[in-house]
Amino acid sequence: MNIVIPMAGMGKRMRPHSLTVPKPLIPIAGKPIVQRLVEDIAEVSKEQIQNVGFIISRSFGKDVENHLRKVAESLGAKGHIFYQDEALGTAHAILCAKELLDGRVIVAFADTLFKADFTMDASKDGIIWVQKVEDPRPFGVVKVNDEGHITDFVEKPQDFVSDLAIIGIYYFKDGANLRSELQYLLDNDIRDKGEYQITNALENMKGKGQKLVPGKVEEWLDCGNKEVTVNTNQRYLEFIKNKELVASSAKIENSVIIQPSYIGENVVVRNSVVGPHVSLGDNSSVTDSRIENSIIQTNTEIKEAVFKNSMVGNFVSYEGKARDFSIGDFSVIKD
Repeated sequence: MNIVIPMAGMGKRMRPHSLTVPKPLIPIAGKPIVQRLVEDIAEVSKEQIQNVGFIISRSFGKDVENHLRKVAESLGAKGHIFYQDEALGTAHAILCAKELLDGRVIVAFADTLFKADFTMDASKDGIIWVQKVEDPRPFGVVKVNDEGHITDFVEKPQDFVSDLAIIGIYYFKDGANLRSELQYLLDNDIRDKGEYQITNALENMKGKGQKLVPGKVEEWLDCGNKEVTVNTNQRYLEFIKNKELVASSAKIENSVIIQPSYIGENVVVRNSVVGPHVSLGDNSSVTDSRIENSIIQTNTEIKEAVFKNSMVGNFVSYEGKARDFSIGDFSVIKD
C-alpha cells in the first residue's frame, strides 16, 4: 500500500502560524497534523505501508523534507518528496507523485483529520470518504444510489444535489488506472472552474464501470484556520485521553494539569493550572498562568498569562494578561 499526501498549499488561512512552518506540520496533541493523518490511515488500512509520498512546495526547505521522511519511517515506510510548482488543482497535485500511483493507493489531503471505527475494505475498486455537511456548496459532493454505489460527483454545487461532502481521503485498488485518468485530464486540458479536479477523473472511472463507494467517518476534523485547529486539538485529545499524555521528562511544580492535556518533553509548569484540552510543545515553560483549550508550540515561554481558545507558535516569549490569542513564531510580547 502506498500513501500520497498533497500538501503544497501555503496555508494562508493559518497565518501567522504558517508563515514559518507549513500548515501540515502544526501540531495536534503533540504531533504534526500530517503525522496524525498518516498514522490514522495506516490504522484503518491494516496493511503494511510501503511508500509515503509528500507533495510539497520547494519553499518548504530541507528541514521540512527530512522531517517528512522521518514521518514515513515511523510507519516502516520509505518517504518520498515531490514538488508541485504551480497550483493547478487536486488532480494535478496527485499526479506530481505519479511514480507511487501503482497498486493499492490512498490519497489524503493534509488539511483534515478524521475519527473512524472501521477497517478499510481493500477489495473495493475505490472508496471516497465523505461526511454530511449543512452547507455543501464549498465542497465536492457525491450522490449515492440504493445499492450504495456513487452515481455522481459534483464540484462545489451552487444548487443542492447532495449533502455528502468529500473530505479529501480516497482509496484506489488500481493506482495505475488512477494515474492514467489523471494524465488524461492534463493531456486534454479538461478543467473544472479553471483547475484539474480529481472529481473529473472519478467520474471517468465510474463511467467505465468501476464501482466506487462512500466511506463514512465518525467525525471530520478541519485544520484550516486557528479556530478550527484549536477545536480539532480539543477533539483529538478526547480521542486519545486514555493514553499517557504527560512526558516523563516534564516538570510539574505546584501546578495542576487537567486532563486531557498533552505535555511534551522537557516542559516546565510552575504555579499554574493547565487544561483541559491544552497541548504544550517540547521545551516550553508555563509560569504563574492559567491556560485552557489552547495549543502552545515548542520552545515557548509563557508567564503570568490567562489563555483560552488560543494558539501560540514556536520560540515565543509572552508575559502579560488575559487574551484570546493567535501568536506566530519568534514573537516577544510583554504587557
